[in-house]
Amino acid sequence: MIIIPKVRGFICVTAHPEGCAAHVQAQIRYIQSLGRLQNGPKNALIIGASTGYGLASRVATAFGAGTSTVGVFYESPPEGGKTASAGFYNTAAFTRAARERGLYAKNLNGDAFSEEMKHRAVALIKNDLGTVDLVIYSLASPRRTNPRTGTTHKSCLKPVGAAYSSRTLDTGKKIVTDITIEPASQTEIADTVAVMGGEDWLWWIEALESGGVLAPGTRTLAYSYIGPEITFPIYRNGTIGRAKEHLEQTAHQINARLEPLGGGAFVSVNKALVTQASSAIPVVPLYISILYKVMKVKGLHEGCIEQMARLFYDRLYTGGATPVDGERRIRLDDWEMRDDVQAAVADIWPRISTENLDNVSDFAGYQKEFLRLFGFGLEDVDYEIESDPLKISGREAVI
Repeated sequence: MIIIPKVRGFICVTAHPEGCAAHVQAQIRYIQSLGRLQNGPKNALIIGASTGYGLASRVATAFGAGTSTVGVFYESPPEGGKTASAGFYNTAAFTRAARERGLYAKNLNGDAFSEEMKHRAVALIKNDLGTVDLVIYSLASPRRTNPRTGTTHKSCLKPVGAAYSSRTLDTGKKIVTDITIEPASQTEIADTVAVMGGEDWLWWIEALESGGVLAPGTRTLAYSYIGPEITFPIYRNGTIGRAKEHLEQTAHQINARLEPLGGGAFVSVNKALVTQASSAIPVVPLYISILYKVMKVKGLHEGCIEQMARLFYDRLYTGGATPVDGERRIRLDDWEMRDDVQAAVADIWPRISTENLDNVSDFAGYQKEFLRLFGFGLEDVDYEIESDPLKISGREAVI
């Protein structure tokens, strides 16, 4: 069948297997162009390994340092006439490429929030690798069932304390509009923290520690975002910001456990990028479209893989101390938050409209990056050739 993108709101419900493979290969080539990552991790567990920063982390460590990797994710295999999810195809492509180069790569597909998945991961690591010395926590989910209470929490993207009015971008209709979002209730705030905060990250570390599979000197990372004042009401000062604050507080708790053993816990604050998660946040796609324009003009633009290359090559595995701010955060958003970059964004923000969207922003680049998440728009893929969405076997993506 000819597979075409079918976009519903902020998600694409189809994915292209060859396109996803090409996207993964492009990331691999970039990392290989940088040479060997010295002092890199030996064995890594990546929780949320199939898309975005989690996938890029896996590529950077495996193909930069030869790291053995275990990936945990929740992705849908192909079924009937439906394609698999992009993350499923990404993982299949990564796993094939890793094994072709003699690298260890195994995967666990299921609910990462569950106790069962933690037990499965511990058993796999203990049996195959003995221990891990890097744990990446990169989950992005709209809901979480707490395995200890049975309660299902659903996150929301709302301001806290007062309604928020701003400009936003309807990416499907390509229209700049005004939006007002009512403030979250205390229950909605608590639910968002339960889904996107640090509780599950801590429980993963506790499970790995009690299972005896954390090596001395283990480092663990979670990913976050702060952003500029333009997005503060819906992001940093909103429900998702409350969750990120909890994530950062949890990093201190985990660091207290790992530091005596020569390890540490960090939160990496990354730049704004087009991801499946960021596409769902009101206001943010418009900000990203402007930011891309500004950073590309200044020669500062990075995607997920470039960000992760800076993280691992220039910050985390240099052989010296990892540079952090006062909250033990690694600031990979430093280029985004440069004064000249933010001044240029702030100049464009009040005058952007539907009519001048293409001129004063990089909406075309935004759209391109969005479709690439699902395997579309890759230059070296012929999308006119029929593709079999079922040809990727489950064995390539899961154990």
